[in-house]
Amino acid sequence: MSVAIALFTRDLRVGDNPILAAAARADAVVPLFVLDDRILGRTGLGANRIRFLLAALSELDTELRGLGGRLVLRRGDVAEEVARVAAQVGAERVHIAADVSGYSTLRLRRLRERLGQNRIEVTEHSGSVSVVDPADLRPATGRDHFSIFTPYFRRWVETPLRGAAPRPSALTVPEVDSIDMPARADLCADEGSPRLAVGGETTGRKLLRAWLSGPVAEYEARNDDLGADATSHLAAYLHFGCLSPTELVRRTDLSTPGGHAFARQLAWRDFNNQLLAARPEVATQDYRSRPAPWRTDPQAVKAWCTGRTGYPIIDAAMRQLLAEGWMPGRARLVAASFLSKSLGIDWRIGAAHFTRWLADADVANNQLNWQWAAGTGTDTRPNRTLNPLRQAERYDPEGSYIHRWLPELDDLPGPAAHKPWRSPLLAPDYPPPIIECKGM
Repeated sequence: MSVAIALFTRDLRVGDNPILAAAARADAVVPLFVLDDRILGRTGLGANRIRFLLAALSELDTELRGLGGRLVLRRGDVAEEVARVAAQVGAERVHIAADVSGYSTLRLRRLRERLGQNRIEVTEHSGSVSVVDPADLRPATGRDHFSIFTPYFRRWVETPLRGAAPRPSALTVPEVDSIDMPARADLCADEGSPRLAVGGETTGRKLLRAWLSGPVAEYEARNDDLGADATSHLAAYLHFGCLSPTELVRRTDLSTPGGHAFARQLAWRDFNNQLLAARPEVATQDYRSRPAPWRTDPQAVKAWCTGRTGYPIIDAAMRQLLAEGWMPGRARLVAASFLSKSLGIDWRIGAAHFTRWLADADVANNQLNWQWAAGTGTDTRPNRTLNPLRQAERYDPEGSYIHRWLPELDDLPGPAAHKPWRSPLLAPDYPPPIIECKGM
């Protein structure tokens, strides 16, 4: 009897999953996830990602049980745990999704070295984390990556999608040891955000169906409208692979303005992935050098992190982050520009805060979007600074977003909440602006 291992990483789903489809061709398959001590031991790993992960694993187990299988869970060193499982069941091959981070590259190398000692093959599958594999698109200049998004997107949208990976009709899982699903407190002392979304493929598919049933049609017109809350809320489900990005593109009508704009955001994920694959050092180092030194201002950083800068649009965004473990893209961009450009604080400090709180934070998109906002990344206008007042007037004209997250400004009607310092009804619990800004 042939046995294969489907080693889940950032592809926690049954539907359209290349590694599970490939492993299911064997007589028996072990759907395996290893709680990696190297990741769990990292400084700054937030409770939100732990909670989202555990919920996603629970939903994955439920989906697998619906096929007659189950999720096998282990904890420790990935290479050693996979080797132990392979020895226990007599597995001949391990299937794993291709990824781009420096750690995923190291993990793959260690797996091949360790399993190679027992002549067990490790097969890497592309098209699971990204829609387009980073190696598939290269600029005509001969460089190993695109540094400008627009020409990348033109090529990306013309690239044929891989075929849908078939969902197994049934699974046979051999007898193999598995640990119990841990509680959040077993892995992280912090509780995280009180309004964090529930992770998992089942939940993600419900959100996707609702999104494709109508709201996506308005995406181009409303995605930056902070008060409308008109984005998909699918980022964390894509980060953990509860949903297939390829399936999202396949099911989105790119001929419509809304569908095309939504696909463009998915292409940004791939753009950042191909950049990180070519330049792994940009996870911590500037892609382009900054001529001026960063400022050191712990009090300003604290005010920004806690939503107490005195600029309501910034504070609303940062409080939403703390409450939900999520922010819409426009809010992220405005908050990042304020910290790095207006305050002159090193983008790495902001990226670390986002990594702690965002359920969808990953190396490629979090770090490189921060660099874009800070002017050290791929922005073709690196000196642009987003004025928080103009951003508020443009993307929250009635103050709906601000009033949703800053109850202390409830007495200031509509757009008056954007500049509380001008109002005769001063909010006693709201701080004054920590810096001056044009238009005050």
